[in-house]
Amino acid sequence: MKFGLHLGMRGPAAAPDSLIAIATLAEALGFEHLGFSDHVVIATEVASVYPYTKTGRWFAADTGTCLEQVTVMSFVAAATRRIRLLNSVMVLPHRPVMLAAKMLTTVDVLSKGRLTVGVGVGWMAEELVLLGAPAFARRGRASDEYIRAFRELWTAERPRFTGEFVNFDGVMFEPKPVQRPHPPIWVGGESAVARRRAARLGDGWYPLTNNPAAPYDTPDLFAAGVTDMRRAAEAAGRDPAGIEIALFAMGCRIGAPGEGRDGGRLAFTGSAQAIVDDIGAYARRGVRQLVIGFENNELQATLDRLDQFAEAVMTRAA
Repeated sequence: MKFGLHLGMRGPAAAPDSLIAIATLAEALGFEHLGFSDHVVIATEVASVYPYTKTGRWFAADTGTCLEQVTVMSFVAAATRRIRLLNSVMVLPHRPVMLAAKMLTTVDVLSKGRLTVGVGVGWMAEELVLLGAPAFARRGRASDEYIRAFRELWTAERPRFTGEFVNFDGVMFEPKPVQRPHPPIWVGGESAVARRRAARLGDGWYPLTNNPAAPYDTPDLFAAGVTDMRRAAEAAGRDPAGIEIALFAMGCRIGAPGEGRDGGRLAFTGSAQAIVDDIGAYARRGVRQLVIGFENNELQATLDRLDQFAEAVMTRAA
C-alpha cells in the first residue's frame, strides 16, 4: 500500500513555513503523495449541499480562507524532491481549460515529473458562478471535455479540439509535461456517474469513503463500487486492470473510534491495529493508494499525527 496526505488550503497549510514543514516531513516519512484541496473563492452565502457530511454543511465555510491550489503545488515542488503532488481534487470548471492545462504542465515540469492530476466536477454552485464557470447543471459534461482537452494539449504536436464547451485550433502548446504520455489523471467522485467517468476517461479512480449518498465506509461497499467501475471500463473497451484504485479516508485517526452507520466502528478509525486491518481489507478489494486527511489548526498537532501514523500504521501495512 502507498500512502498520501491531503491538505486543505487553510490553517497551517496556508502559511509558508508550516506548509513546508508538513510537506518535508511527509516526504521524509515515506508518503507517496501530498494532496491539495481546490477552492478559489468562497461565497458569503453557501446554500449548496456539501456531499461529505450528514448535515450537508461544509466545515470550512467560516472565513473564506483558501490558497490557490496549483500555485501552492509549485511552491511545494521547490521544497521537495521525491513526494508526488496531487490535485485532491482540481475542480475542472474552476479554470479555463487551456490555462488549467498550462498550470498543471508547469507543475509537472518544475517538479521533474511528480504530478498526479486528481479531477472532479465540484459541489459548490456559488463558487462556480463567481468564477464564471459553465452552469452548475452542465458541469459534468463540461468536465468530460476538459479531461479530453487536457490529453489533446499534452500529447498532440498541433492540438485541436471541437466540443460544446471547449474549442481550440492553431495553438502551439509547449512544453509538454515531463511524464509521458501525460501525468496520470485520477477521477474523483463516488456516484455512478463518477465511476463511469473514471472508467471512460481516467487513469485512476479516487473516491472518498464518507459520502452519505454513496458510502464506501465498509470494504464490501467499496468492492461493489470497484466492480461497477471495472465493468464500465470493459464496456468502454478499456482494460480495467490499467486503472489505478486510490481512496481518500478523510476521517482517518488513531484513537477513539468513530461510529459507523451501523453503530459499529467507522473504518480507518480506532486503534492502530484496527486501521492496519482496514488497510488490508481494502487492499484486498483493489486499493493501491490510501490518502488520509489530518485537518488540524495546530501545526505541531499535525506533525505529531503524521509521525504517529507513519510509525504505528505505515510500517505495519506496507
